[in-house]
Amino acid sequence: MPLQNRVTPTGTIEAISARGALMGNRGVLHNASKELKHLYKIKPWITCALEFKGRRRELMTPGAYTELFFLDEVTAFAAGHRPCAECRRARYNEFRDAWTSTNKSEEVPKIRAPEMDEVLHRERIHEGGKVTWSSLLAELPHGTMFQVNGDCFAVCDDSILKWDFEGYTAVGRGPIPDKVDVLTPRSVVKVFANGFRPEFHPTATI
Repeated sequence: MPLQNRVTPTGTIEAISARGALMGNRGVLHNASKELKHLYKIKPWITCALEFKGRRRELMTPGAYTELFFLDEVTAFAAGHRPCAECRRARYNEFRDAWTSTNKSEEVPKIRAPEMDEVLHRERIHEGGKVTWSSLLAELPHGTMFQVNGDCFAVCDDSILKWDFEGYTAVGRGPIPDKVDVLTPRSVVKVFANGFRPEFHPTATI
């Protein structure tokens, strides 16, 4: 039976055997029996590389952080995660600099991780539920994810892709309304609109 460690664009964590392209964590969420007991324990929700400096971990080791897995970076951003400043340092720097450029302030010349985490936490979850916001589909930039009738979709350049744990499939605009419930946090969508391009799973190009 697969462990409950696969993250959806809505931020929930499911027991699915499909593999992910990124790992991440939200703190220690499991018990000694490798059962998930919490949705999160810390505000820094990060995404990590699957391999880093030859480190090896047993999944859900008692007392250690819970390894979570994502289809791709687009999914992770939608769920409210950001790049890790250690194992994905270069990508973290890109995201931090793009965030800083998007939210220019003379008082804060360069944003720090704790400040981003505070904003992301407010924008991704409230009273245990996913925070969504309404937008015209035509105004959403590349990489933004949204939900329609319980299904998750992503904007990929001029295409709309339907999300699944195994990957994406292209869909027409017919079943998609003009206004949608956006899953990706507002601050992240602003960063996307300013030119930062999140990475898609290879199925997005098939």
